[in-house]
This record gives sequence, C-alpha cells and structure tokens, in this order.
Amino acid sequence: MSHIETTACIIGAGPVGATLAATLAAAGISTVALDRAPLPPMELPDFDGRAYAIALTSQRLLAASGIWDRLPGPPQPIHRIRVADGRPGHDPSALKLDFDSAEVGPDPFGWMVEARALRVALNARLPHLPNLRVFAPAEASVTRTPEGATIRLADGTTIAARLVVAAEGRDSALRRQAGIAVTRHDYGQTGMVGAFAHERPHNGTALEMFLPNGPFAQLPLAGTPEHPHASAFVWSDRRDLAARFLAMDDAAFARELTRRMGDHLGRITPIGRRWSYPLSALWAQRQTDTRLAIIGDAAHGIHPIAGQGLNLGFRDVAALAEAIIEAVAAGEDPGGTATLRRYERRARPDAAIMLGATHVLEKLFGNDFGPVRLARRLGIAAVDRMPRLKRAFAERAMGMGSGVSGLLGGQALMDLSAPRG
Repeated sequence: MSHIETTACIIGAGPVGATLAATLAAAGISTVALDRAPLPPMELPDFDGRAYAIALTSQRLLAASGIWDRLPGPPQPIHRIRVADGRPGHDPSALKLDFDSAEVGPDPFGWMVEARALRVALNARLPHLPNLRVFAPAEASVTRTPEGATIRLADGTTIAARLVVAAEGRDSALRRQAGIAVTRHDYGQTGMVGAFAHERPHNGTALEMFLPNGPFAQLPLAGTPEHPHASAFVWSDRRDLAARFLAMDDAAFARELTRRMGDHLGRITPIGRRWSYPLSALWAQRQTDTRLAIIGDAAHGIHPIAGQGLNLGFRDVAALAEAIIEAVAAGEDPGGTATLRRYERRARPDAAIMLGATHVLEKLFGNDFGPVRLARRLGIAAVDRMPRLKRAFAERAMGMGSGVSGLLGGQALMDLSAPRG
C-alpha cells in the first residue's frame, strides 16, 4: 500500500481527461490520472474508421501540452468548408455557403486526426511528465470534504487531492454522487460514423449537407499508401432508417453515402468499421461541487451537427487548467470555491452557447417543410454574401471567440512551464 499527495486527481483518461492531465503536469502541477480501463497499446493499431475534427484553438492546446508533436503522422488540415441544403438522391441547392480559411488568416479551420493517432500521441506524452502518475486499469472510490478529497484504489493505494475532476463521460458516477441533475433531450436519431476511400482528391475540403432526416458531413482525411484519397463521414438519420443502412453490405452503403453527398469525389469504397450511437443532448445543471470539477461529456453532450463535441471538452480543459494554474501561482487553494467559480464562469457560457446553437441548427435544418426549406436556403446564400457575418461563423468553427484565451493560445502554459530561476 502507498499514499500519494497531489493537487489534482482526474478520473477518466480519455482524450479530454488525458489532455487535462498532460496540460496540468506540463505546467508543473502535481497530477494523478485514473481510468477503469487499461490504456491502449503504444503501437498504432489498425484503422478503425474513427476520427476527430480538431479546431484551431484545440490544436493550440494540444501543442502547448506537448501532445500535438507526438502524433504518429501528419493530420489533414481543413482549408475549406462547403455548406449546402439538399435531399438524398438530388443535387444540392445552388444556394450554398463556402468558407475558405485563407479569408480568415494563415491557419486552417482545423485538422482531421484519427482517433487511434490521438490516443498514441497521448500515450507517448503521459509517461514523460514527471509531475504525473497514471493508474490504469484502476478502480477507485472517492470521498470529498471541504478540506480535501481522498481517493482509494482497489490495491490499497490512497491519494489525497486538493481537487477531483470527473472526466468519465456521459454516465459520470462522480456527477451522480454529487447529486448534480442533468437535462436530456432525445433527438430520435442515430449517429453513424466511419470512413471511405474515393477516386478524386478532397483538396482539404469538408462538406456539410443539411438533409431532411439529419445532417451529413464528409470530412477530409490524410491519405495513406493504401488509400491515397480518403474521408470520414458523420451521418445522422432516423433510427429505423439508420438500422437498415448499417446492415447493408459495402456496395449498398456506398451508394447511400453517394446519394447524400453527390459524386464529386468519384467512386467511393467504405473502409474500416462503421460506428453508431443514439443522438441526444445532455446538460448538467452545474459543473462544480465540493472539491469537484466536471469536464467534457460528463458536463454536456451536444448534437454532432457542428462537429464541436470534443472541442467543447477541450475548452473545458483550458478553462479549468487556467483556473488551477492561476490559483497555484497566486498561492490560493487550487480546489477551493474561488477556483471552481472561476472555472465555471469561464466554461459555462461557452458550453451553453454551443448547446443552444447545435439544438437550433438541428431543429431548423432537420425540417423538410417547403417554406422553411426555402427560407434556410435563402439564409445560407445571404450569409455567403455578408463577409463580416461569414467571418464570424468561420471564427466560431475554429474555436475563436471562446471565453477562454490563454491556454487555447498556448502562451499561458508555455510561460508557466518554462524553467524557473
């Protein structure tokens, strides 16, 4: 048996929890991370069809935390985004909205990173942080008091922490233990995720099609020797239809993909696995409790219509890390009420805006009523002709305009993690 004293103990070492652990440890903050499952192996596993859209500000956080440079291969930048309204099997409306990152600045809107690549990068970074200890697999029980938190592992190890962070996902046990209520909304849809190879290059362009039963997105992936041209898809549809599509063979499934996005990429071939999950929104009534902060999907879940779910979790990471780093630098309690209020004040409005925006988008664009369809097509075309509004939408897609600035810009972490004299 052993006893560990630490500033922060993070329960959950998925992408959000592990990134917070790396961010804090890189800034010199003593940190422990726990997960019920073992960390995946270090070697790059076979492609499984899953990928993340990493916004510009999230990339800056990952770079400042020392994770980005450990990706096993170059990610695919997203230079252009095309938004259109349509119906399966029909040409999209000519009234469309085209975004080009060059109109905003020198950086791309974001990058497509395979899920397996981000996990490898996280696993490569965590062991090299002297201020971090990782226990996985590990079962833990948590006791929180106003004075501090005690975490007991099944092997008898005890951890005394100033702050516990819940990063366990939507079914967070720590959130339930704290008695934090959640509001849920079932969209009645299934989200389908996967990838496909195609004949023609995507040129770093992403496509967002708004269809009557839910949005469909084609997202460019970095090519491989086996598949020089490949893209990911995120497809939302009615649950009964989704079950039928998921049961199709590759040829039939490819035809359905083409019916939704058109044939601009030439012949397509599904690759990797198909993943699916029911779509719902989740909103925790608060993101803090005594010696507890809640981040990522444990705090909020949004519709994938804007591709911002993981990026919203990374904004939680930046907001909480900033609050903890500031508290430590000022000699304050990093798990005290003032620190937690600072975190919630920064993270909460941003999450509320994104949840509301994705909910409204889903309701507005998941409607095939003729006058509404015409109005949204005219609206899309109008935005395309309004440079300032268009730029504002583009900056939001990049994560700019968030209430969190320091760590998302990378500078605060770099300053605090520099060698001290």
